Amino acid sequence: MLEELSIRNFAIIDDLHLRFGPGLTILSGETGAGKSIIVNAVNLLLGARASSRMIRSGSKTAEVEALFRIPPDGAVAKQVAASGLAGDDEQCLLVRRVVARNNRHRIYINDRLATVQAMSRLTENLASISGQHAHQRLLKEENHLLILDQFAGLLPLRAEVAGLYRRLLPLVERRQKLLAAKRRQAEQLELLTFQRNEIRQAGLEEDEDLRLEQQRRRLKNMQSLFAAVHRSLELLYNADGAVLEQLAEVEKELEGGSRIDPGLADLARAVSDTVYRVEDLNAELRSYLKGLETDQDRLEEVEARLDLINRLKRKYGPSLQKVLEYGRNLEKELESVAGLDMQIGELEEELGDLHSRLCEACSRLSKARRKACSALAARIEAELADLQMEGTRFEVLLEKIGPPAGTEEFFRCSNAALTETGCDKAVFMIAPNVGEELKPLASIASGGELSRVVLAVKVILAGNESVETLIFDEVDAGIGGRTAEMVGSKLASCAEHHQTLCITHLPQIAKFGHQHLRISKRVKKGRTITSVEPLTREQRIEELARMIGGRKITPTTLAHAREMLEIL
Repeated sequence: MLEELSIRNFAIIDDLHLRFGPGLTILSGETGAGKSIIVNAVNLLLGARASSRMIRSGSKTAEVEALFRIPPDGAVAKQVAASGLAGDDEQCLLVRRVVARNNRHRIYINDRLATVQAMSRLTENLASISGQHAHQRLLKEENHLLILDQFAGLLPLRAEVAGLYRRLLPLVERRQKLLAAKRRQAEQLELLTFQRNEIRQAGLEEDEDLRLEQQRRRLKNMQSLFAAVHRSLELLYNADGAVLEQLAEVEKELEGGSRIDPGLADLARAVSDTVYRVEDLNAELRSYLKGLETDQDRLEEVEARLDLINRLKRKYGPSLQKVLEYGRNLEKELESVAGLDMQIGELEEELGDLHSRLCEACSRLSKARRKACSALAARIEAELADLQMEGTRFEVLLEKIGPPAGTEEFFRCSNAALTETGCDKAVFMIAPNVGEELKPLASIASGGELSRVVLAVKVILAGNESVETLIFDEVDAGIGGRTAEMVGSKLASCAEHHQTLCITHLPQIAKFGHQHLRISKRVKKGRTITSVEPLTREQRIEELARMIGGRKITPTTLAHAREMLEIL
């Protein structure tokens, strides 16, 4: 329930604070006093788009704040808690919206910064406004089906259908991708197999290219290597005064000296060891030379191998490691492509089960809707008769939605298209005058007739309406007299189920209010401001008299107004 509403610097409103109670609250006042401005302010808290044009002249910001009383165990309270926006009092929801001239608008929920989306989700179940927008919504045929489902209590079944449809949608998209992949499978298999075989047949090894590069450098510089090793052998062993001869002489001298000084014996043995090491080195160098002689034909093989590796690098990766990794991935892709048929089969089995369940749920929903059509039409006809539209014929035309050409098989059921709301479309048909043919509501209803149809629907749905607060603006458009009194009576019946606010110019409606607020404007210090005051019984009589007789209020008008309140 909306308990308090504060509006600051909004249009011509300077600073306004309103308190509302349960039941029917009437807001009345002269044209242009600001009644619709209040509705626009509430609409901001329901998610309407904000504009800096809403800000009062001379102000930097406009603010709208509402305090809602919510059930602590209700859906809204759970949403607030889940969003991390809960306040100290779990039965209260404080929503504030600040509109700034620099378009940096801000939203606060329980004094915590929030987004428009978060605010809209929370407030959509707290209040609804029936004004020009409600009339426009009723003219749109896509809303007729929702009204029928609300009336028949089919929203849970409708939600079940929507849930199955949303589960079906991504599976169908995945199946389409798999089928497209299968169509490309032959070509893809040929390419992947060729690439896999090319890499596999190359018999690549980790870091093979690095080893081959080293080998190629050795082979290309074989003459230089041969000369260096041959000259080293000459110096160590073959040349006159070779290192080996010199070491032998050193060893001989030290051995002779050791006979004089035993301390030289260790050095003589060390030189002897060196002689042996030089002989071993000589053998290794000769073996190296033989290897150079046998590697003469290896250079072509190395060059060819490196050319193959570099060609694979250019095709599959900048490095040998990337080529090997690409080859491993090819193996996995080939396994995946080869398993497409199995994937498609498993997916189609799941889709078939889900499609059957969706068709069955849509069938149950359609049957329930067909039963409810005549009941809703009869209720609307009865309500319209009370609203001085006797003889009006009303019908809810329920038809299957035909599937467009090319519709995916899983989105069809018995020649009907499957959608998130089922496979039906509903159209409200009306004949306001006796003898006329039934025609779509949007094509023939006048403003006054449409207002009464809107009210009739609201009255009928009052018990099923999920919102806590109903706000009616322009509900009296195109009506008066006895019809207006019946509208007021219907609003009072709505107020038995929901807090109801109504802006009206008609005393026949205003008299039904449990609370009456008068909206007026005046000039203060050269500025127009709007004010609102709750009316006592005597003040209500004066306001009803003003609504009956205009500016000049006579004793007769006052008596009439008093009588209107007394005969309720």
